Amino acid sequence: MDLKQFVSRGAGSIQPDAISTFNNQVAGIEGLIPLTLGEPDFSTPEHVKEAAIQAIEQNQSHYTNPQGLPALRRAAADYVHDKYGLNYDPDSEVLATAGVSEAMLCTFLAILNPGDEVIIPTPAFPVYESVVKVPGGRPVFIDTSNDGFKLTPEKLKQTLATHDKAKAIILNYPSNPTGVTYDQDELTALADVIKAYDVVVISDEIYSELTYDHAHFSFARLLPDQTITFNGLSKSHAMTGWRIGIVFAKPTLLSEIFKMHMFASFSLTANAQYAAIEAFNNGRNDAEPMKQVYIQRRDLVMKGLKAAGLTSSHPEGAFYIFASVPKSFNGDSMKFGLALAKEARVGVVPGVGFGPGGEGSFRLSYAASTEDLTEAVKRIQDFVKKHE
Repeated sequence: MDLKQFVSRGAGSIQPDAISTFNNQVAGIEGLIPLTLGEPDFSTPEHVKEAAIQAIEQNQSHYTNPQGLPALRRAAADYVHDKYGLNYDPDSEVLATAGVSEAMLCTFLAILNPGDEVIIPTPAFPVYESVVKVPGGRPVFIDTSNDGFKLTPEKLKQTLATHDKAKAIILNYPSNPTGVTYDQDELTALADVIKAYDVVVISDEIYSELTYDHAHFSFARLLPDQTITFNGLSKSHAMTGWRIGIVFAKPTLLSEIFKMHMFASFSLTANAQYAAIEAFNNGRNDAEPMKQVYIQRRDLVMKGLKAAGLTSSHPEGAFYIFASVPKSFNGDSMKFGLALAKEARVGVVPGVGFGPGGEGSFRLSYAASTEDLTEAVKRIQDFVKKHE
């Protein structure tokens, strides 16, 4: 019996995550400095951990409200109101999910029919393409590599005009993998295009608190009825393992996303929700000390890569640098990534895994210790010189 006959078209159409796949490929190299995964190297703030411990001691170990504890939804709604000027009803417009990864999958399961198109500016986080394909959606890529890695109103208008099956647009800023972000004027220009079309914007703002050069501006301020916003605590509070994602959307859309969430995970871990309540209520500025360190690390790596003759965009947020591969590799990011790992023992992610416009570049995460980054930059410089 050929078991492949039981695999759905949606599952069969997707590939394993390019980031994790490459990381696993090089992880066994002895002495490797891994700059591959988007994982903060800081610890979860003590007061947040204490809230979880207290919840365990109080036997908060049962099923909770599947939408998220009411106190968590209130805390999340208050947080984005005070931080970004957003107004959401915690009873009908806020949903807690197992990280933004579940939020993405549940959202596309809820809104897409087979054949619906989703516009994805690239280079982009590889998971976006996959979660669009699972329910039978079709990704439509817009290569932003010649536009400073930002979606322009002109290209968006042209794409929408020629894709009448477009149902959604993904915006991710600050961006994984490029680190670029949008200011209010740039987002307003995009909104002026989008409001003329029957499309919804999926605004992934998980890195919002790691915006460096100006205050983060949420797209939902501009088109609240057409926007589904993702946020959470993974990056801002170094809580990747706690799996706290939050979806904000109007009731008509949120109720359908909630249905998918019910079938996917039912409810989040109880003690993690109590930790999240503490983070949202009493840890609103917990990201600030981390952000200052990230800026220092960004500048250290940027200076080192420039000295090696490698160019990149200027990261305005998140903790990634998207840099050009050395000329001696003729734009082959996979060949470069493997050679760098094996010869210099530095792990980065080949840009080819991030979609159109990614080839010829590599992503480096500076969410690592300053000591490791200093050594990694030195190794990269020596490697590039060796291959001149």
